[in-house]
Amino acid sequence: MLDLAVRDRLTGLADSGRRRGAPPLPVAGALQPLLPEGLRRGSTVHVAGSVSLLFALLGVASAEGAWCALVGLPGISAEAADEYGLELNRLAVVPHPGPGWATAVGALLDAVDVVVTRPPPRIVPGDVRRLTARARSHDSVLVPFGGEWPGAEVRLRLHEGQWEGVGADGRGRLSRRRVIVTAEGRGRAAQPRTARLWLPAAGGGVDPIDPIRSARPNSNDSNVIALRAG
Repeated sequence: MLDLAVRDRLTGLADSGRRRGAPPLPVAGALQPLLPEGLRRGSTVHVAGSVSLLFALLGVASAEGAWCALVGLPGISAEAADEYGLELNRLAVVPHPGPGWATAVGALLDAVDVVVTRPPPRIVPGDVRRLTARARSHDSVLVPFGGEWPGAEVRLRLHEGQWEGVGADGRGRLSRRRVIVTAEGRGRAAQPRTARLWLPAAGGGVDPIDPIRSARPNSNDSNVIALRAG
């Protein structure tokens, strides 16, 4: 469970830069076609398929001043977060929240701009409703990672990708990865969108491969991309 003294300090620091009615948090240019409004405050954005996608989503907002928190993601490294632009001085980490998972997430939603959490295997529907409402009432962004989260405004998913950099002889170093990312949801995000991205790009971070498509990918999309861009 999040220590109350830590919660109070985070609240004081983060709220100094967060005001009711503040504009959405920015996202990387490659992700803007998927999230035209950026990370809208008070919303819930479910991310699945890749930690790289998660960090790419948070990087620009964090670098520009947003406070972020990671709850229940013990395998995340600070180095990986830093590579995508997350400011470690504004990153709170609760790797093992234990049975007080929902309490820790709720406390952080009161205090910081973006709270990422890995939902437990058996999530209580009441916790989903309470935390979603908590994010909405405090102008925070709730980002469930993996698992299931019914009712999210936006769902981002990374589908199978292909790495580049290793030659036919098996030599070389992995340099970048072609992926497909889809965004769908409800309300303003009801129209599915699909983007082909470099994630990571050759220089790190995320870059677009080609323009956005407003269509759901079929089961052969990743193979088509690999053949055309190979």
